[in-house]
Amino acid sequence: MDYEAIKAGLAKVVPMNTHLGLELLEVGDGRGAVRLPNDARMLNHVGSQHAAGLFAAGEFASGAAMTGALAAHLANATPLAAAASITYKKLARGPVTATARLSEAAAAIAERLTTDGRAEFAAEIEMTDEQGQTVATMTVQWHVRKRASE
Repeated sequence: MDYEAIKAGLAKVVPMNTHLGLELLEVGDGRGAVRLPNDARMLNHVGSQHAAGLFAAGEFASGAAMTGALAAHLANATPLAAAASITYKKLARGPVTATARLSEAAAAIAERLTTDGRAEFAAEIEMTDEQGQTVATMTVQWHVRKRASE
């Protein structure tokens, strides 16, 4: 699988991510990483990263992990984030890296998608600051279904 090509394409799919300055660091088999920059325009009233920016970085990382796992199937499928929850652990100062991993092996998810025409699974995300401290954790529930044949 050419994850660098997937990474290059995925970085352009959601304009909101570009608008926020999110940097896609990694796309792999069930793994994705995104960097939320240290930008004064993204801070909240106490000078730390805004909750919405953290959420966006986590969701983007989860999408990268999902895409890396199911790239071979996505030409004929529609992925949607169905639900998400986030826990803020401490003030996030400076750049933050959101790293996502799928809750199960890509092969098992792909098998359900092929057999059942749909698959539901979670991505678990950890967000860390430059010192490696966890500033937030997140779970995104994904729903992927095959598109109807034309």
